[in-house]
Amino acid sequence: MSLPARVPSNSADDELHPYTRILSPRENLLGGEPVGKFGVPHLRQFFEHIGRFPSPLLTATETHSLGRSFIPDDETVLVDIVTRWGEPSPSREYMRSGPREFLAFHPQTVRAAIVTCGGLCPGINTVVKEIYQSLRNIYGVKEVHGVQMGYRGFYTAELDTILLNDVYLKGIQHRGGSVLGTTRGGFDLGLIVDSIASRGFNQVYIIGGDGTHRGAYKIFEECIRRRLMVSVVGIPKTIDNDIAIIDHSFGFVTAVQEAQRAIRAAYVEATSGYNGIGLVRLMGRNSGYISMMATLAAGDVDVCLIPEIDFDLDGPHGLLVHIENLLRHKKYCVIVIAEGAGLQYTQNAQEEKKEVDASGNIKMQNVGLWLAERINSWFSLRGIEVNLKFLDPTYEIRSVPAVATDNIMCTLLAQSAVHGAMAGFTGFTCGTVNTHHVMIPMKEIISRGRNRVDLSSRMWHRVLAATMQPPLKNK
Repeated sequence: MSLPARVPSNSADDELHPYTRILSPRENLLGGEPVGKFGVPHLRQFFEHIGRFPSPLLTATETHSLGRSFIPDDETVLVDIVTRWGEPSPSREYMRSGPREFLAFHPQTVRAAIVTCGGLCPGINTVVKEIYQSLRNIYGVKEVHGVQMGYRGFYTAELDTILLNDVYLKGIQHRGGSVLGTTRGGFDLGLIVDSIASRGFNQVYIIGGDGTHRGAYKIFEECIRRRLMVSVVGIPKTIDNDIAIIDHSFGFVTAVQEAQRAIRAAYVEATSGYNGIGLVRLMGRNSGYISMMATLAAGDVDVCLIPEIDFDLDGPHGLLVHIENLLRHKKYCVIVIAEGAGLQYTQNAQEEKKEVDASGNIKMQNVGLWLAERINSWFSLRGIEVNLKFLDPTYEIRSVPAVATDNIMCTLLAQSAVHGAMAGFTGFTCGTVNTHHVMIPMKEIISRGRNRVDLSSRMWHRVLAATMQPPLKNK
């Protein structure tokens, strides 16, 4: 699909603003078919007969004013917005989310299910409530069910689904956790799709991270294989912000803000003691985004260690010597370390134990406790007194309610999911790209792997400028 040139609407002869750039059709630029546009699967691709109903946003009196901003299916959002003047500008693009003029489901026939999977994250309850409210209040859907305790709630006898209502969901956006409960693992494709079919669900909203989305995509494929007309929608949830493509995931802003409490406490402890060291362990199994952004926000951190960097402990340019130098010159030191940092020292032992969690991830040693022990031992052998305080706010951060910015994001993600499902789109996840809400094919999300900090990015360079930490490598 070609992007039209953006010209003033009042007259075709008007001159363009001097800073306006016309994006030429990409098939002309690249000498072939249009590139970069990832079409979102639609039920019409798999079924000959699907509904076509006018949106209640257009027909219902109480929601008529909302129908003035229908989104056409050919409206997209560009991903790659940084270009060079005078050069071709190919870019990935995704379908813009929002209400469509016609629906694939009549609201009276919808039986929707919502499930939350994986670990806790601020904002889950807001997403659940807003999916329910959008279905009920905007589209008039009567049956919205909550699936308890993650994927296993679809097929476990003692975990019956909950028919959601206003009383049950009242005020949950002000609470942390998940009102539906959430667990890792429990994915059994056959039993889950059996449950979807037997319960008559035709819309399934799945809130979770990378692993959850891999399961959701399998559910989408199996529903198509079984000829079940079900819209399967994902809402990306990861406190670590490691889902690819999207600007950031909900709960991330809250996590960074809450991490400041621990960093401030570490700073107070470090500056109040003799040779004080404040050590804070934050979330980030594979990606160091929380540690990176919390370090920038705090302004008091001397060392930021994330999974994306290797560092030496010993040697003339290693971490321990750098800490000694900081104590010599500043009399204190504040260190932030992500849970997945330092794997070159801790992972082998864990792999030998072959202990994994319910999601299949190798259980990690607490790198904060490990580093604290190494620091204390190193200085003790040299007869240098240090006062190290270790803080680990991981579960405290995960369990808090979302801040206003995240609550707004959760609300908009939920509305986008509902608009897409009601229009008949399936096998997609909602997210923000360059601040605009889009629908991204699940296959595209899971194929790109986890998002990681780019060590050549300006953002990481800003962290290095703020901390003034050296490479921490002897070679």
